[in-house]
Amino acid sequence: MEQIGDGIDKVVAASLRRSPAGTGPVLAWPIVCGSAVAARTTALDFDRGVLRVEVPDAGWRSELQSLASQYLAVINRYTAASVQRLEFVFAARANAKLPRGA
Repeated sequence: MEQIGDGIDKVVAASLRRSPAGTGPVLAWPIVCGSAVAARTTALDFDRGVLRVEVPDAGWRSELQSLASQYLAVINRYTAASVQRLEFVFAARANAKLPRGA
């Protein structure tokens, strides 16, 4: 069974690496985080090594932040672009287009 999983991983990674520049990490998010997390979050954009992900509340942000290093490792295994950091933002902030770090 592991051989099938390895084959699927290779196909997914190859597809994500061929995606248009900057879109691979956004497209990879639901695959990397799984269906339960993907149902409550949205990858918004990828810019200068930062993947911004919209989360519903502080509890989700805290939980996902604790898993960020694991998510980064998997995203970077799948995509050609190097994701250096995940930024978890609330819906209101994501839509306000505030400068990063504000």
